[in-house]
Amino acid sequence: MRIALTLDRDVAAGESNDYVRSLLQAGFIRGEIEVLQPGTDPRGGFDGVVLGGGCDVDPARYGERLRPEAGVELDAERDVLDFGIFEAARRDGVPILAICRGLQVVNVALGGTLVQDIPTETSTALRHDTTGGDKTRREHEITVAPGSRLASIAGAASLDVNSRHHQAIGRPAEGLVASGRSADGLIEAAELPADDSWLVAVQWHPENLAPAGDSASRRLFAEFAREVRARARASAPDPAASIA
Repeated sequence: MRIALTLDRDVAAGESNDYVRSLLQAGFIRGEIEVLQPGTDPRGGFDGVVLGGGCDVDPARYGERLRPEAGVELDAERDVLDFGIFEAARRDGVPILAICRGLQVVNVALGGTLVQDIPTETSTALRHDTTGGDKTRREHEITVAPGSRLASIAGAASLDVNSRHHQAIGRPAEGLVASGRSADGLIEAAELPADDSWLVAVQWHPENLAPAGDSASRRLFAEFAREVRARARASAPDPAASIA
């Protein structure tokens, strides 16, 4: 079992990391989780992929110029890593859990665009970028789309979420289904249709909430783990066939 977890170059990659803690809590063992940071060769061969949070996606990838006032932070090697891993995962049909930047990567990779900076590009009064050190602080509510994968996982019509992002989905990619929105209309969660491979992307940070005991966040990681193991079993060679 191999689970790819993409992170920024300056993030601790050990068991104190909330992404790693949440994956361990979901039933994976440490040796199954491969933390990939910028500069890693983004080859495939994984059973599941977690696209983690971090710096901003280069606007050139969605056909825009960098807006100087947007405060965009770029890392070309992180883009190469995430977009390469995503392409390999889509090709292989492996489950993908995308978080914060990960949601934005998914939307751009599938042909959508981003809001480069929410405060300077929109008129929303809703706070999306929490300040301070409490990563579990619930900043606002999102409405969950009925019948979505997220609704099935969350078991609720709305969720109170933490929020640390200054960018968001602008034009949604064709085929990507919005499954959660904040009160100002920004897309906070998206997924692929039920007849496609498993992909759930969220704009908030369930990896911080799951170790703190949040049930919906724990179920999100648990469902990802279930999908990964189900696909691994389905794609495993048949021992009887090799004997024959």
